Amino acid sequence: MFDSRKYVEEVKEHVDETITLAGWVARTRDLKKIRFIVLRDRTGEIQIVVKPDNKEMFELPLGREDVITVTGKAVTSDVAKAGVEFIPDTLDVINKSIQPLPVDILENKKSDLDTRLNFRFLDFRSPSSNAIFRVQNALSTAFREYLSGNDFMEFQPPGIIGSASEGGADLFTLPYFEKQAFLAQSPQLYKQMCAISFEKVYTITPIWRAEKYNTPVHLNEIRQMDIEQAFADDENVMDVLQNTLIHMLEQAKEKTGEQLEFLGRDLEIPEKPLRRVTYIEAIEMLQGEGETIMWGDDFTKTQEKLLTKLVGKEAFFLKDWPGEQKTFYAMPYDKENEVDAKYLEETYGNVEIGDKIVRAFDCLYAGIEISSGTMRIHKVDLLKERIKYKGLNPDNFDYYTKAFLYGAPPHAGWSIGLERITMTVCGLDNIREACMFPRDRDRLVP
Repeated sequence: MFDSRKYVEEVKEHVDETITLAGWVARTRDLKKIRFIVLRDRTGEIQIVVKPDNKEMFELPLGREDVITVTGKAVTSDVAKAGVEFIPDTLDVINKSIQPLPVDILENKKSDLDTRLNFRFLDFRSPSSNAIFRVQNALSTAFREYLSGNDFMEFQPPGIIGSASEGGADLFTLPYFEKQAFLAQSPQLYKQMCAISFEKVYTITPIWRAEKYNTPVHLNEIRQMDIEQAFADDENVMDVLQNTLIHMLEQAKEKTGEQLEFLGRDLEIPEKPLRRVTYIEAIEMLQGEGETIMWGDDFTKTQEKLLTKLVGKEAFFLKDWPGEQKTFYAMPYDKENEVDAKYLEETYGNVEIGDKIVRAFDCLYAGIEISSGTMRIHKVDLLKERIKYKGLNPDNFDYYTKAFLYGAPPHAGWSIGLERITMTVCGLDNIREACMFPRDRDRLVP
């Protein structure tokens, strides 16, 4: 039925030829002597012109979002915005839409977010939502493209796990036959187990956090984009991150420039190499601006934006975090190691600070933390020690720690939240707009 269908973007290549178009009725305008029907498909809109001499088509009742097919000819027009308009020979209604629509997809008077999410399938057709998810698609495609092109292999972690991935209490529990199980809060442990065999791996996977927040920047289910690399440290994977991020932004700008322009975004592509700022330097910068913050504190969203202003870069790294701020698998500096000791002395003038900091980093872009990563602990005794330090039972991680008893190389990795980077790139105020079907404390449908 649709084998010979053409898309709106192809119409100019077939002027004066008989072709078939299919899509939705975006809007109509009925005058006494002429009728205009705007058809929309995934590539754009075109104006269909119907004259009174075709009485059946002229009087055919049509509502917004009715699905139609039209067969006829495209002709050049000095009046139509696209430079062409369509003169139909036949018009068939495939499916009618209930009127009135529950959301304003023309965005003349934008519907509230809850209503839009309740009718998400319709909201996707609005210009803003359509633009957001085309940008998101460009970002995720570029993520896969860059890493696959640099010899990383995609892996698939489980969504149901038997113990906490990162510790803490923010897990969803569920019965699993005669056992208790959890929804994965991270693919962390599994990507490490893959990296120590395949060396370079990545994934895009859903994760779940049972945090009782109800804010514009939190979701309880997100898509996480992760990498893990063997024979690598934190500096190595920071280089991978900066290259991946820049490729993602470049591709988003190239592939979805029209959508970004519609959203009022002019992407600034960061220059390489991204600056490395130590946690201590960041604390001192903020204290110099009168911020109440001490060693061991995390940065607030406001402080992240202020730091971006103080650093003067669109994107940069915050590295060498206090161990208490990061998870149990973050590798501490080894002050007995000659290379680490030299770094600690040159950077801090104090080798003993190696007892306090770990080889961990965050990446800030446009004033928002979009990624975090660490060099991981690959030595079992130290790993068990850090698990205990975090108040966890090493016996619960036996399946994980034993993986490092069989020749585990040093490795490191990071993750980016797909919704978080989409929100940042598109300049959104609420992360739910960057998630197709958001899950939060109050929303389980659609």
